[in-house]
Amino acid sequence: MRNFSETTITDAVLERIQDTGNPRIKQINEALVRHLHAFVREVRPTQKEWEQGIDFLTRTGHMCNDKRQEFILLSDTLGASMLVDVINHGAQKGVTETTVLGPFFVEAAPDKALGDDISGGMVGDPMIVTGSVSSPDGKPIANATIDVWHSDDDGYYDVQQLDKIGDLAMRARFHADQNGQFRFWSIKPAAYPVPHDGPTGEMLEAQGRHPWRPAHVHFMISAPGYEQLVTHVFVAGDKYLDSDVVFGVKDSLIREFVRHEPGQAPDGRTQNTPYYHLNYDFGLKPDKAASRAA
Repeated sequence: MRNFSETTITDAVLERIQDTGNPRIKQINEALVRHLHAFVREVRPTQKEWEQGIDFLTRTGHMCNDKRQEFILLSDTLGASMLVDVINHGAQKGVTETTVLGPFFVEAAPDKALGDDISGGMVGDPMIVTGSVSSPDGKPIANATIDVWHSDDDGYYDVQQLDKIGDLAMRARFHADQNGQFRFWSIKPAAYPVPHDGPTGEMLEAQGRHPWRPAHVHFMISAPGYEQLVTHVFVAGDKYLDSDVVFGVKDSLIREFVRHEPGQAPDGRTQNTPYYHLNYDFGLKPDKAASRAA
């Protein structure tokens, strides 16, 4: 086949991938070709515009390193990450809703004991976080693994300022106690703009959008026999709740970060300065695949 036209080239490409062995790979590639060709036909880009698009993706790849994932950022800001999340994690009674992972998760978070202060000496309003992990029917999940991370008082994550602070901070890995409960101290996070000094920032500016996310604390929670939960808890009243640049806010994930005067904190510690308290009880979804395997 040759001499393809605007109306025949799509079918020609689809025909050439008919021998794809893996059915799922074939399905994905066929859909990619159909939608990509439909996009080109709708937009009708000039040759220069197409080259600019390729350059945009090339520069997006060049921005990726061990501390920044520009493609995740691009996916997040286009709403694609949350669309994947919604497709894979429908709401279920007793199960905490999910949201995007974000670009600042670190695998090698330091292990900390319950009640530790993970602020790393960062300046900010003291905050105690308490909560629990349970099954949908409310049964405590002992020893659940809880990864947490959040921004500082100026809206920056540790990995964005390692040259300045020298080590990871405001992130840790805990294990819930036998009653599924956990607690730790840190500082209250602030709203912040996603990195917008690269291609994603150029896109946001061209779209007339701001780069801000409402203040929140990230949680990743896992336990044997349950699906891993990736979510965050947002500060009630934050002005960006309705315009989160990555579309990640859900009503069930908004909580008051309650301000308290000096005195005895929920963990019994005497706090000599005002502090904030976040409490959230998480529910994990049973892993059906693990149940079948058992």
